[in-house]
Amino acid sequence: MNDLRRQIDSMHEEISSTLTQVVAGGHYVLGPNVTAFENEFSAYCGVRHCVGVANGTDALELALRALNCGPGRDVITVANAGMYAAAAILAVGARPVFVDIDLETMTMSPASLASHIDSNTAAIVVTHLYGRIADMDGLMTVAARHRVPIVEDCAQAHGAERAGRKAGSMGMVGCFSFYPTKNLGALGDGGAVTTNDDAVAQSVRRLRQYGWRNKYESVERYGRNSRLDELQAAVLRVKLPKLGGWNARRREIVRSYRRAAGDALLLPDVNGTDYAAHLCVIRTPRRDALRALLTRRNIAADIHYPIADHRQEALHGLVPPDLDLPNTAAVMGHILTLPCFPEMRDEEVERVCDALASFGCENP
Repeated sequence: MNDLRRQIDSMHEEISSTLTQVVAGGHYVLGPNVTAFENEFSAYCGVRHCVGVANGTDALELALRALNCGPGRDVITVANAGMYAAAAILAVGARPVFVDIDLETMTMSPASLASHIDSNTAAIVVTHLYGRIADMDGLMTVAARHRVPIVEDCAQAHGAERAGRKAGSMGMVGCFSFYPTKNLGALGDGGAVTTNDDAVAQSVRRLRQYGWRNKYESVERYGRNSRLDELQAAVLRVKLPKLGGWNARRREIVRSYRRAAGDALLLPDVNGTDYAAHLCVIRTPRRDALRALLTRRNIAADIHYPIADHRQEALHGLVPPDLDLPNTAAVMGHILTLPCFPEMRDEEVERVCDALASFGCENP
């Protein structure tokens, strides 16, 4: 699905030199590289603040805490995004409320949001799933009507933009993961919170380090240790200028797949830059047959994600057993992820294209 070594090999000398400098510098946590990366990434996203944290799930959790989400309150999200948002919601003690998705984009439906939001809703986590920016205009209209903040889950959408605004700059808060497989990935875990709200940024900065206002002076309850380290920040600084080119290559691969598949398979639309193509997720009612064909041809495939959140055992008793999300249910059995990463060789892309074309001929 993804060969991380190829990217590192292509920039080995630059990364090795950077890491050597960090090691020699003697400052390893919340140092000059973290500060520089926060400044560079906030400028890239077009926001005033970026706060580096330990990972993407912590970014979501700390953002929710900064927005005063907690026990007795609801946080709305979708159920087809791998439990990441749900895990953060549970971590702050709030109750996850799942709404349905738009059938075409597989991201949160504004109409479904409107039918579930109420006075107990503390926040809305909108996931830009697979790298596709959700219908933020529609969702923000609903949220503004009820004065509820939106938290963008941008873990799969680094660099995606719509109408000149990048993912992470549209809602009250943006949350990013820099897990190695992401469009912008570190050499280990890492995350960030972006915002234009000064109070939210200040709160997250305190929460990521024991709730400190000053060293050993704790003023934020539920503060913890969630810090981006210097090594990861230094690597991210090297990679950030390359992100646009990598995203363009990802979209090029998806376009090739679309041309090869024709009308037999439903593939992501690739118009403009609102899709960062983190994952190329196709849909077909004959998913198992397509996966078997790919396996025979030694082509990897995966399912993102096989179990809807509201059907997860961990949420038993927290979600109404009769919760009906028809669009979510409709896509769960049809989705299949194809290999799509910037370092794929042309001949590898062509192998996938040949398999898709062959499947399309057999199943018009």
